[in-house]
Amino acid sequence: MKKTLAAAALLAAPLLALAAPEPWSIDASHSTTSFSVKHLVVSRVRGEFGKTSGTIALDPADPARSKVEATIDATTVNTREPKRDEHLKSADFLDVAKYPSITFRSTKVAAKGKDHLAVTGELTLHGVTRPVTLDVTASPEVKGMYGETRRAYTATARIERKDFGLTWNKAIEAGPVIGDQVDISIDVEAVKDVPKTAAR
Repeated sequence: MKKTLAAAALLAAPLLALAAPEPWSIDASHSTTSFSVKHLVVSRVRGEFGKTSGTIALDPADPARSKVEATIDATTVNTREPKRDEHLKSADFLDVAKYPSITFRSTKVAAKGKDHLAVTGELTLHGVTRPVTLDVTASPEVKGMYGETRRAYTATARIERKDFGLTWNKAIEAGPVIGDQVDISIDVEAVKDVPKTAAR
């Protein structure tokens, strides 16, 4: 009997090691995607998107098995200037009537230290998909107001907007009105999914 139990334990060990990564959901009400870009060469304009949602499959023991999928609602762009926001939504820039969403899907996750990750994936913006690597830092897990488990992540990256077909610009004496490089910062709060109990 003891030999049978020992054999079963040995067989089960690899299966336990390959347990599915923990599922988390991005809390859209506590998450923000922001950006900044050079204006008139000398200053920066900053803005944000009002809704970021998605899922995270997290394997703390083996980050390489983790995955991230996020969707940003491009129609919620806000730079605190209505006329500029309408221009950003137009076909000159985001063309939200045709491309209402910006998406990111991870293809590789690598640890860079404690609570620090490099997340490489496919960013689809303005209908164009390009590889982008996010520099990600994570907070410790905490308990929320209702006992749920939460964790926060901050991801940053710099992209070339022309790589995504965002080429509109004008020139002044000092140079281009809008810079080509866009700095992105994604601050998300994620909630660990609770397994549904079997119906009785």
